[in-house]
Amino acid sequence: MHDIRAIRENPAAFDAAVARRGDAPVSSTILALDEARRAKILAAETAQADQNKASKSVGAAKASGDEAEFERLRALVSEKKAEVAAMQAEAKELDAQLTAALEVIPNLAYDDVPVGADEDDNVEIRRWGTPRSFDFAPKEHYELAGAQGLDFEMGAKLSGSRFVMMRGHIARLHRALAQFMLDTHTGENGLTEVNGPVIVREEMMYGTGQLPKFGEDSYQTTNGWWLIPTSEVTLTNTANGETLAEADLPVRMTSHSLCFRSEAGSAGRDTSGMLRQHQFEKVEMVSITHPDHSRAELDRMTECAQGILERLGLPYRTVVLCTGDMGFGARQTHDIEVWLPGQNTYREISSVSVCGNFQARRMNARFKPTDGGKPDFVHTLNGSGLAVGRCLIAVLENGQNADGSVSLPAALAPYLGGKTTLDKDGKLV
Repeated sequence: MHDIRAIRENPAAFDAAVARRGDAPVSSTILALDEARRAKILAAETAQADQNKASKSVGAAKASGDEAEFERLRALVSEKKAEVAAMQAEAKELDAQLTAALEVIPNLAYDDVPVGADEDDNVEIRRWGTPRSFDFAPKEHYELAGAQGLDFEMGAKLSGSRFVMMRGHIARLHRALAQFMLDTHTGENGLTEVNGPVIVREEMMYGTGQLPKFGEDSYQTTNGWWLIPTSEVTLTNTANGETLAEADLPVRMTSHSLCFRSEAGSAGRDTSGMLRQHQFEKVEMVSITHPDHSRAELDRMTECAQGILERLGLPYRTVVLCTGDMGFGARQTHDIEVWLPGQNTYREISSVSVCGNFQARRMNARFKPTDGGKPDFVHTLNGSGLAVGRCLIAVLENGQNADGSVSLPAALAPYLGGKTTLDKDGKLV
């Protein structure tokens, strides 16, 4: 959510920042609503003052025996009361219109974020590892003999397209990846593990920016709750309505959860295999920080996600998203893309974003300075650390052998009873 005071103070700068994200100028519409709202509030306050003044005079007129004046003042009080109620209702409606206009405007990118229209304008900032050279044509994950535990037919039978059932040893491998990520983040990266709900109230989805603009991309229950598209919603909203102590910042959390996305706007994209599923698992990272430290925290969280891939020996590259490719709530985003030899390209496996105070304003999440100053909004960040299913894809494709077996990363051996290979029959050996 944007600060209306900042728009009032420099509407041209606000429009310029909105334009960098590819949207049309909006300040004139916003300020017209704001002016009408403030004018109606002032009129209501003036009428309220007149009502209060007349109310005080009613008693005096009654006491003096001036029945005509008493009736006139009583009628005036009634008239002003109706005026005040009407003006307050109009002000409330204008306030709702202003909020509705503000809540669908995306966050403003930092000045150093590259300007661009789409993913072709993203800027690479890091590349790690060398893609393996194969002496055979590498296959995609769902084509590997060793990945026969991925049962897409049963997933479709049970739930429809873009669901998968994992059986046997590959299910264990998937679970091992999530456990490895959690242990690394909690044991080495200083994050606190949280196991939270996957069904949340509507105001929680609003707080992190999924609503109202992107409701069609998520699933809602019949009683109005929502299935989380990411545990960013759960973790970030722990600060919803709270005033934290500055000394308690930063708050760093991680969670392994089921995630649900209808992705109504992504029909037909990446539907083969398990790259883009309606139900998937992710290990999420969320940080709640002091405003002065959020940019540094973005780099730290990016390194945490990169470290998982490095420990697994998976080649990747990191890009800064351009203004046209960033998510709604982000001020800057680093996408980490893992190498998938079956597709002969890098594909996103983590997206780490700093949101500034954009989400905090929607949630009214603040911190109280140690020096006793006025409470201020916290900054929030979120990032995948990592998407478990996509990590499984990368492990399968990068470790594949000519016979369909898969050589597994050494880092996973402690989670697999010392086993290091998924053989061509789909068994851990």
